[in-house]
Amino acid sequence: MTQDVTQTRPAWQNQEVVDHFLDEAEVWAVVGLSGDPDKTAFRIARLLQQRGKRIVPVHPAAPTVLGQQGYPTLADVPFPIDVVDVFRRSEAAGQFVDEAIAVGAGGVWFQLGVIDHDAFDRARAAGLPMVMDTCPAIEWRLRG
Repeated sequence: MTQDVTQTRPAWQNQEVVDHFLDEAEVWAVVGLSGDPDKTAFRIARLLQQRGKRIVPVHPAAPTVLGQQGYPTLADVPFPIDVVDVFRRSEAAGQFVDEAIAVGAGGVWFQLGVIDHDAFDRARAAGLPMVMDTCPAIEWRLRG
């Protein structure tokens, strides 16, 4: 018998939110994305592109990565963002929820191992859908 993973997931991995991001979000601002192909952020950004998503590198150095112009902050991105995908340590990640709220982003995704319950509560209080402690690659793989 197959276990339904949606029944055992914490609130911050709500399956409807995960599915919405994977299926409908087109513009993914990837916080911490640099041009280093050995970094997880680079590999996941490339996967997002392969899945038809537009990636937006957000990094203080504002590098062009995977053919896409980078921006030093979320506030510098001159077009709407569907998901802010955060590749930062948990203790540094919460500020990006606040920035996502400030720029009117459609949602926030904290990558595998990135957990900040206070930031999750702030996102929900602002009406911003959020996922944390998982990865789009894992979620697509779970779909089969």
